[in-house]
Amino acid sequence: MQMTPVVSSNIHSIGYENSTLYVRFHSGSLYAYYHVPESIYIGLMNAPSHGHFLHKHVKGHFSYKRLS
Repeated sequence: MQMTPVVSSNIHSIGYENSTLYVRFHSGSLYAYYHVPESIYIGLMNAPSHGHFLHKHVKGHFSYKRLS
């Protein structure tokens, strides 16, 4: 799975594979969000603020696990 770097004050890079959304933060933490529709991933990648989109449309809506 390839992580794509993004311009964000909080998010370093984003990846998506098999309906799992991966988000690496500048702190180094990597999170996996499960059962995320591709439309949410596309919206996140195209959002003017990745952090705002993540907070509004992903956090609290999908189960997740901190991987590192």
